[in-house]
Amino acid sequence: MPQLLPLRLLESVGLRTTPVKTLADDQAEGSSPAVETPDEVTAVPTGSAESPSTPATAVTRAPAPPTGVLDFDPTLERTGPLSIIAPRRIGETELTVFPLSLGASVFGWTADGITSQAILDRFVSQGGNFLDTADSYVGGRSEVLIGSWMKERGNRDQIVLSTKVGRHHENPGLGSVSIVRAVEASLERLQTDRIDLLYFHDDDPEVPLEDSLATAEWLIETGKVRYLAASNFSADRLIEARILSSSGLPKFVAIQTQYNLMHRTEFESALRIVAAAQGLAVMPYYALANGFLTGKYRSKSDLSADARSVRASAYVNRRGRTVLAVLDRIAAEHRVQPASVAIAWLLAKRTIVAPVASASRPEQVDALMAAAAIRLTRAQMLELDRVSD
Repeated sequence: MPQLLPLRLLESVGLRTTPVKTLADDQAEGSSPAVETPDEVTAVPTGSAESPSTPATAVTRAPAPPTGVLDFDPTLERTGPLSIIAPRRIGETELTVFPLSLGASVFGWTADGITSQAILDRFVSQGGNFLDTADSYVGGRSEVLIGSWMKERGNRDQIVLSTKVGRHHENPGLGSVSIVRAVEASLERLQTDRIDLLYFHDDDPEVPLEDSLATAEWLIETGKVRYLAASNFSADRLIEARILSSSGLPKFVAIQTQYNLMHRTEFESALRIVAAAQGLAVMPYYALANGFLTGKYRSKSDLSADARSVRASAYVNRRGRTVLAVLDRIAAEHRVQPASVAIAWLLAKRTIVAPVASASRPEQVDALMAAAAIRLTRAQMLELDRVSD
């Protein structure tokens, strides 16, 4: 059950926004529904069918609906691929991204250097521009591979680059010294002079949040970091961070949290409400539930001893098989892979901007990218919601 934050609390910290009119409200007034701009966190897998040249406009976001109210556009009816995949804006920034973030946690691990470059090439050839890595992924090897690739291709200015600090064994936590050293090390590995989106990888209760934000402020002022985001932060800490930002400290513009068809409760509570109220761009990680939603693991015999398989084993049960059965059917209707439908479901949710998904082989990128062109129907969304609840 979603946990609603007290209305008084939302108002007291300036997080409450004016509710967006519904389709029924528009019809009652005799007007047509408002057209969404491409940079809005839309309720369909990609942006609207407007021209990509439509001016970027700030959009008023309403808090996520309570139980019993759809968390996606109730007017969805049309099936078939969308002809235009509009970029999405990250929060209140000028950063616009393809609605899928390529996760680089496998680079240097299950994907060697040559394979990683081939995956990156395939991603950008299909319109991708948003990369997600961390200083702790394979001890920094992931950043090294991305940095080498960007230098060889000369495409740094076409990439929206995000990385995370706080978990590297040499610079752990969110103390001021650790953050600065971690960012300097990431810049060197990435062979760049700036990080577009810097995540605090985890909350650090041992360090006052004000100190961490102040350090990030200095990094932003020096141009080493453009915008700040949070990964694995609670709703309470996000509210605290927004209150601190009223004194001039930088705001979080995006969050990462685990969210997929098999793991919903953690996000669909106070965290979703706060994200919507603060206008945060949500980037769900484990978008494919450690590969389970690709259909790779359907029985115990499909499991192996590797880390991803072990994590996916938690979903090999009756509920998991039911979800896969529905994914299979809807995927067949759209003539795509189950993984594409699983990501399309995320993209149809309000506040979701770009799910994070990884590939260990270049050909796996195609199913990830296909998700952005899928428009699920209202009936399909409701069925996926029902079987995964």
